[in-house]
Amino acid sequence: MHFSNTQKPLLSVQHLTTSFYTRNGIVRAVQDVSFNLKEGEILGIVGESGSGKSVTCYSLLGLLPQPPAKIESGRALLGDVDLLKASRKQLRSIRGKRISMVFQDPMTSLNPFLKVGTQLAEALQEHASIRTREAHKRAIEALEEVGIQDAAKRVEDYPHQFSGGMRQRVMIAMALITRPEVLIADEPTTALDVTVQAQILDILQKRRAELGTSIIFITHDLGVVSGFCDRVHVMYAGKTLESAPTRKLFEQSKHPYTQALQSSIPALHDKETALYTIPGSPPDLSNPPRGCPFAPRCEHAIPACSSDETPMELKPIGEEHFSACIRYQQGDLS
Repeated sequence: MHFSNTQKPLLSVQHLTTSFYTRNGIVRAVQDVSFNLKEGEILGIVGESGSGKSVTCYSLLGLLPQPPAKIESGRALLGDVDLLKASRKQLRSIRGKRISMVFQDPMTSLNPFLKVGTQLAEALQEHASIRTREAHKRAIEALEEVGIQDAAKRVEDYPHQFSGGMRQRVMIAMALITRPEVLIADEPTTALDVTVQAQILDILQKRRAELGTSIIFITHDLGVVSGFCDRVHVMYAGKTLESAPTRKLFEQSKHPYTQALQSSIPALHDKETALYTIPGSPPDLSNPPRGCPFAPRCEHAIPACSSDETPMELKPIGEEHFSACIRYQQGDLS
């Protein structure tokens, strides 16, 4: 699959395949995933738990333990650097400086024994020749930028002295303090209430506007994606099923799985009827189904969808719009 794009992407991921070799067999977590990220773009990667969203991004940054993980194939070009072939030393210099990541659970990412200010300064000093006093000043500024009041005092606090929403702000401050080109946010708002969630998204939008930071936003919540991302990449069972600009994805979705996810959004469903749920369960990735992985749960599936003779392939079906559904590709569905 090739994306036609007049602007050279900041990050280009091509045919990424990642597997886990376990005692119970080979788990094919990410299969032939490709996407481009432009400068200043917010790309949403959505899908149910276990769809391969996080593993895709962990693969790019060398954060998966190998073994059991193994990157079978692919390229991930950040400028002239292929992240998948970079040495550990190269990746260490890129992680936290050119690419930063905000993890889902800040309590497992922040050191409970170190003051927040120390951890922020440490992230800065790791990638820049900067004195301790200047790093401390920058740490205070970073907390102020993400909306933490009385930052000069709060830098002396430990992670447990912050609320869940405030800890997530600290994680974002830590990820942004080095002014990275790319920010990967792995479900950063999942455990937060709606008000704090909106504040976190506003912080990320503001940073994108001010510095042109490109963002990969990983989530299972299409509702959040609708008003936040420029483009959406829908994953299921380790594969990409649809990719399109956000508005086009919501108004003219061309894959039954994407449509099922939209029908499951509480804010969009008819209050007079029961909330739609997708029947069945995601497949076992150690024994994936033939053809389209969503076919066993799809109300539009035909025998060809589960056949090796019609392999699932992401194909263009409109301007900047790609779908892996053979029925949409053949014009059976519209």
